[in-house]
Amino acid sequence: MKNVLSCIQPTGDIHLGNYFGAVQNYVKLQTEYNCTYGVVDYHSMTMPYSPIKLRENTWNMIFQLMACGVKTENLFIQSLVPEHVELSWILSCVCSFGELSRMTQFKDKSEQLTSSDKDSFISAGLFLYPVLQAADILIYHADYVPVGKDQEQHLELSRNIAQRFNHQFGKEYFIHPEAMYTETPKILSLADPTKKMSKSLGEKHHINIFGDENIIKKQVKTAVTDTGEIDPKEMSPGVKNLFEIVKACQKLDQYQTLMNDYTNGQLKYSELKEIVSDALVELITPIRENYQEISSNKKEHKEQIRASSAVIRNRAKQTLQEVREIVGLTNLK
Repeated sequence: MKNVLSCIQPTGDIHLGNYFGAVQNYVKLQTEYNCTYGVVDYHSMTMPYSPIKLRENTWNMIFQLMACGVKTENLFIQSLVPEHVELSWILSCVCSFGELSRMTQFKDKSEQLTSSDKDSFISAGLFLYPVLQAADILIYHADYVPVGKDQEQHLELSRNIAQRFNHQFGKEYFIHPEAMYTETPKILSLADPTKKMSKSLGEKHHINIFGDENIIKKQVKTAVTDTGEIDPKEMSPGVKNLFEIVKACQKLDQYQTLMNDYTNGQLKYSELKEIVSDALVELITPIRENYQEISSNKKEHKEQIRASSAVIRNRAKQTLQEVREIVGLTNLK
């Protein structure tokens, strides 16, 4: 089977946008590909953070991914595979300064840092983390990387680095990873449907699938529908977003019935919101039950993840040993 690699930062609980945009596909892809999924705690160090919170969030993200259906044997914690960092240094030596300086996410996060805290600084890690991201991908010889539009530039950099490495050392060693564009719904903020659902916008702008059920129902009930700022003949972003959630929850019959009501001018927003709430509760309930079961035996599951990380690390070690040989470094054996 072809290799698929995807990673996620431990920045808090999985919200609805994360689930439909990435995690749901993680689960589906496991049946067709050799999947490797990492929780990348090294990447989280590029922005201001609490050490205690980082460790807590890392394990929590692991447990939540497991609760959603990601297989334990496919999961690893990035810092338990230090070969990523060594490969990142080697790859940084075949990556140009100009390429890194053009990365849009570096510019965006730099502006975010300087505007939010006058005492903050832009770290070298933030500048170099796209190379570490390339190492995450190339160390497992990933054929495909599921990405959204905002990650295309980073994947292109990974391909450029692979190509330059192969050319510089005269060996077709690294394959060129391809983007995997899966059909994923774009879930927007219920409070402001002109913006993507995001934790960084605040609590009211994302639905925490592991949060309180009553809060979720309240968020849906108070979701923005019509704003009066668009053509009345067009569906407003807020209403369209609610329809998208119904469809993403696989309530296709209800979706079609509601769409017919909308077309006929008979749609009641209260009914739409009720169906959205019920669909979300039905979707989330088994995931939460899984999470509660996992949380009741964290010690055992931590050992499982340490074991799976060790197995996955063996693959990384093999790659690094071959890379060290290619670039002229002295190997241990």
